[in-house]
Amino acid sequence: MSTNGKYIWKNGELIPWEAATVHVMTHALHYGSSVFEGVRAYATPSGPSVFRLQPHTRRLLNSAKIARIAVPYSEEQLNKAVLDTVDANGHEACYIRPLVFRGAGKLGVEGRHNPTEVIIMTMEWGRYLGAEAIEQGVDVQVSTWRRLAPDTAASLAKIGGQYVNSQFISMEAHDNGFHEGLALDYNGTVSEGAGENIFVILNGVVYTPNIASSILMGITRDSALTILKSQGVEVRHEPISRDLLYVADEIFLTGTAAEVTPVRSVDRIQIGAGSRGPVTKALQDEFFALTSGQKPDVYGWLTPVRHS
Repeated sequence: MSTNGKYIWKNGELIPWEAATVHVMTHALHYGSSVFEGVRAYATPSGPSVFRLQPHTRRLLNSAKIARIAVPYSEEQLNKAVLDTVDANGHEACYIRPLVFRGAGKLGVEGRHNPTEVIIMTMEWGRYLGAEAIEQGVDVQVSTWRRLAPDTAASLAKIGGQYVNSQFISMEAHDNGFHEGLALDYNGTVSEGAGENIFVILNGVVYTPNIASSILMGITRDSALTILKSQGVEVRHEPISRDLLYVADEIFLTGTAAEVTPVRSVDRIQIGAGSRGPVTKALQDEFFALTSGQKPDVYGWLTPVRHS
């Protein structure tokens, strides 16, 4: 379930949600020429706080740089716009979607002559893979669709057009009765989920694909790595074979929308005990304690929306 905000920040000003429209000639609508972010604001005792705002905005601008989309706003201006939008909509917790895209103009694949549009929208949105998924876990399948090879797309960038690949993976999984799909990379080793990074645990060691496996360098992924290090857990960044998934003790997915979600089965093969494992639970406990403000923000991950 989701509840939309009342206002959207568009090209420098807050406007009513219903007024945030685009022309049918918008370049991004025809060719996928957009970059975006998914960000969360969490409710804390001191009010709503945006989780890892600066890294998200920096990645947005880096994605635009890779896609060669000129952005008419600085990182500081975009950070302020995010905070202003959350505040204007009165959220205590919400999902935030900054989006930069090529607007209406000439038709044609080369779109750098079209104007750049920038919006920030917010909505109250629960658990992406279901409210019960955080504890019970999800059922996933290895997709028949692979992630794009490094010389065919830019996996480090969140480019709208590239998410057609994710749509194929997700739709196939849902049609086959699974919560989510996992993709292999161009070498046939594990890459990531349709919209999540993956961690595989065997004999107390955590394995996760490195950037050579066509993964997005997830910010929640980075947060999980930071917490795992603080907990003394060994992490190895290396290629993961598909069959390692089936014999794993635990598997979990990370992402802004998915947060930290355990996997209970892959291709209908039970993972471990078929429920959330101890490494995943310890990570979740720390992650949610930090994001909710129950523990001190030792990493500087939270940006308050309203200053007292």
